[in-house]
Amino acid sequence: MAMLSYKLQKMSQRSPLNNQEKQEALEVLNYQIRSCERCNLSVTRKHALTGEGNIDARIMFVALSPGVQEDVKNQMFIGPSGQIFNKLLLAAGIERDLVFMTNLVKCMLPKNRKPKLNEIELCGQFLDEEIAIIQPEVIVPLGYYAARTVLTKYHADLLESPMNVAKIVFGKLIILEGHKIYPISHPAALLYNPSYEADTIEKYKKLQILLNEGK
Repeated sequence: MAMLSYKLQKMSQRSPLNNQEKQEALEVLNYQIRSCERCNLSVTRKHALTGEGNIDARIMFVALSPGVQEDVKNQMFIGPSGQIFNKLLLAAGIERDLVFMTNLVKCMLPKNRKPKLNEIELCGQFLDEEIAIIQPEVIVPLGYYAARTVLTKYHADLLESPMNVAKIVFGKLIILEGHKIYPISHPAALLYNPSYEADTIEKYKKLQILLNEGK
């Protein structure tokens, strides 16, 4: 996949980008995302969602895919999961305006089905570029698929079972190839298991500790 010319060489070396460089690189990348037709999700979607938020964010959240409302309105986290996400951020003292949010799969998955391997692989290339451009201090994959993909990208040795991934890595800081990765459950999990809310809030609060330690 053709990408962002000379800037990617600079990103691949993890050199700091200034705001103008970040904005220009994101504009090119976002155009590629919005116009992508490399899998069948391009037929069923209304929008291919690009990442959104603060380009100088210290935290990048990586969800699985847009929901119905996100697909219609072309915005991140505005449906039921988004309401829970906002509540978790508020409880942790994290301002939504200061983070960057994106999806592993950029298009809505029909009937909330599981993502296919080729969809993850194709969209994963866009995620790689977003991480290279934003250069967050902490990457926060939300849920099994995002966690497995991000950790595998940096060569973590994972068991394939979703339950094993959740037990082993959720709520734990993992440092791989110089990247801080902090996987946690997706906010949607609380729609089905509200009893986990207190534990989930504590995991979000730990993000503040991680950021303070990095200052």
